[in-house]
Amino acid sequence: MTNLFLAADGQPQGGGMMMILMMVAIFAIMYFFMIRPQQKRQKEIQKFQNQLTEGTSVVTGGGIYGTVKSVDLAKNTVDVKIAKDVVIVVDKSYVFKDMANTPLQK
Repeated sequence: MTNLFLAADGQPQGGGMMMILMMVAIFAIMYFFMIRPQQKRQKEIQKFQNQLTEGTSVVTGGGIYGTVKSVDLAKNTVDVKIAKDVVIVVDKSYVFKDMANTPLQK
């Protein structure tokens, strides 16, 4: 019976350090490939929303394409013209850049 307990105590040490290193490596990979690019995209969207002007082609969060008619900074809304004589009011945070009408960058 004592032989079983002695054999169990002879496990190699240092396996815990390798596990910690693997966890750190996985977190670093997730940060550089997932979290950091998403933060950069979010900053670009925020910058675009803060620089909205009349005549800018946009897409709303609901998928409606239109052109900015006016921006109300006090109410944080944007008037978007979607058809002739049809203007909708959209919250500024739900307005995104219309990539379909922008020229391709070289």
